[in-house]
Amino acid sequence: MGLIKATLDAAGAVVGDQFKEYVTCPTTDSSVLVVKGDVNHGSGNKNATEGIISNGSKIVVPAGYAMMIIDNGAIKEFSAEPGEFIWDTSSEPSVFEGGFFKGIGDSIKKIGNRITYGGQPARDQRVYYVNLLNITGNKFGSSNTENVFDPVYGSVEINFYGEYSFKVVDPTILVSNLIGANPKDTVTVDEVVGGQLKMQFASNVSTCISNLMTKNNISFNTVQSYKNDVVTAMNTLLDESWHNQYGLEIQDVALNINASEESKKIIREVDAELSREKRRGDLYSSNPSGLMAAATADAMKTAAGNDNGAMMGFMGMNMGQTIGGNAMGMAQNMTPTDGTNAVENPMNNQAAPGNVDLGVNTTAKFCSECGASVTGKFCSNCGKEIK
Repeated sequence: MGLIKATLDAAGAVVGDQFKEYVTCPTTDSSVLVVKGDVNHGSGNKNATEGIISNGSKIVVPAGYAMMIIDNGAIKEFSAEPGEFIWDTSSEPSVFEGGFFKGIGDSIKKIGNRITYGGQPARDQRVYYVNLLNITGNKFGSSNTENVFDPVYGSVEINFYGEYSFKVVDPTILVSNLIGANPKDTVTVDEVVGGQLKMQFASNVSTCISNLMTKNNISFNTVQSYKNDVVTAMNTLLDESWHNQYGLEIQDVALNINASEESKKIIREVDAELSREKRRGDLYSSNPSGLMAAATADAMKTAAGNDNGAMMGFMGMNMGQTIGGNAMGMAQNMTPTDGTNAVENPMNNQAAPGNVDLGVNTTAKFCSECGASVTGKFCSNCGKEIK
């Protein structure tokens, strides 16, 4: 059994009459994923049998669709290449991938006879067409707020919504899992992804957001700009349910993320503080003294609201100012020596005696009464006035 490519002749309008069966794809819209082919019995078939594709029949494959011939529950032929083909039962099996599905032949062999028709006649042959177009407009959204950890804002409550598109990337998997003991003529998008798969998609969006935030060290409100990463992450999370079971793959995701009102309040406060810190940094780079004055004003405001009383707050502030003032003083005394910025010890910066008047009487005095060393007008030992 095999397919042989056919070429239309000039009698295109009556081509269906020249073959035993002429199989075509019914007119469908984007809501249909799988549809059974229409079999038209031409004049060449004088004894047509339902459920049998006669040798020499013509099968048409339109652009954007894959065609499969199911023979007694097994996928016998496959083509994703647009054109017309002759069904030849004497030829070897053939697979026309059409550039879409590398390894489809291996998939068919792996599936084998998994498709079965319970209670069907001894011979049952059907032609199925699978929609390969991008299925767009699939909406999703979170039913409740989700908690994510943001590298800037900490724990944030978010909700999300949007649309995604998907397509069938392995029709053999889709047909083998959908066309079972009670084969249907039509399988819609809603039947496949309208229930459990849709719920799985929505439930994995928050995981996708968290993973991308951690991986790229970004905030939640920038995730939607990483569109390709979102698509890749969703396909990874949905590989088992979407691809392995139904041969589906996510193509695009339009994602919108919003924070809850409580989280928005926290975000505004953090943004305001970050803005103040940035302004202070810019100010310090051009005017360190101005920054010190601004910091002092903020400290006084904070001290006034101290829980232990304003006085305690100001005492703490004064201690901080003293330490800060000493540090600034040391920084200002830094002078280059020998090409370096070493800080000299003021205690070692004394000039030789006689060169500089230090303003201190350095001549030692002793009490004439008791002989004790005296530094003031009166002896600290006996109280005698020193002349």
